[in-house]
Amino acid sequence: MIPDPAHLIKTEAKRLGFSYCGISKATFLEEEAPRLEKWLKAGMQGRMSYMENHFDKRLDPRLLVDGGKSVLSLLLNYFPSQSQQDNTAPKISKYAYGTDYHLVIKEKLKELLHFIREKIGNVNGRAFVDSAPVLDKAWAQRSGLGWIGKNSNLINKKSGSFFFVAELILDLELQPDRPAMDHCGTCTACIDACPTDAISDPYIVDGSKCISYFTIELKENIPVEFRGKLENWAFGCDICQDVCPWNRFSTPTSETLFQPKKEMLAMSKKDWHEITEELFDTLFKDSPLQRTKFSGLTRNLKFLADSTHST
Repeated sequence: MIPDPAHLIKTEAKRLGFSYCGISKATFLEEEAPRLEKWLKAGMQGRMSYMENHFDKRLDPRLLVDGGKSVLSLLLNYFPSQSQQDNTAPKISKYAYGTDYHLVIKEKLKELLHFIREKIGNVNGRAFVDSAPVLDKAWAQRSGLGWIGKNSNLINKKSGSFFFVAELILDLELQPDRPAMDHCGTCTACIDACPTDAISDPYIVDGSKCISYFTIELKENIPVEFRGKLENWAFGCDICQDVCPWNRFSTPTSETLFQPKKEMLAMSKKDWHEITEELFDTLFKDSPLQRTKFSGLTRNLKFLADSTHST
């Protein structure tokens, strides 16, 4: 057996471009269970009914990987070096500037799992990138990568919160890291800045009121009572991260696949409102914007235009 497999794995994760890697013991998430149940019972998942599925698996990684012993949490920085040029143009969340993160991270996780099997032996494991019932932020906090802030984002003391979170659940015993401490203190910047009052209480985000939910997850019409409250966001929302004091430590990503397309950054307000399906498909191939499809984006743009006309 390798003397320090945890160190070996973390070194390789860094080589693959991950910003941080931490380890926690694969156990039942006792503290999160009642919180998740209460959140679901309050209907804060909105129309995201998939959040109600696999309740037990969300709380116990050993139900996802037989004999699971360790959860390897990884963060990948997506903070862009440039932003949209027209400050009157409909806004796109920073995480969607480049290639879809599922595609980018899945490849890196496959490589990391291959490396672990090559160097350590026959390890059973599964990779997760925001597409399975895993409470990724809870595991990242337990493995010392940051704390879950009042805006429910994972915040890293050295680098802020503009990260994707991913996991490898392994049947390999590894030395766990110490959980991170909360450093939000008395700050309420994210709560005060949210235009839809989605942060209903500190550390609790009502998903059914979140701008990201309206512009990405909701397949029906955006409720009219939120007209004039979306602050020009057409896909996602970064408000609660942009105002977070810890994000003064954010640095641009070195991941080339997350670099924004220059054509997208150069789009004016007029360009967005006149976008054709052909241009959408060309410009946003392999982009997170494919999640909402052309029909969803144009619905959002129309909602923003109608909000402007009615104010």
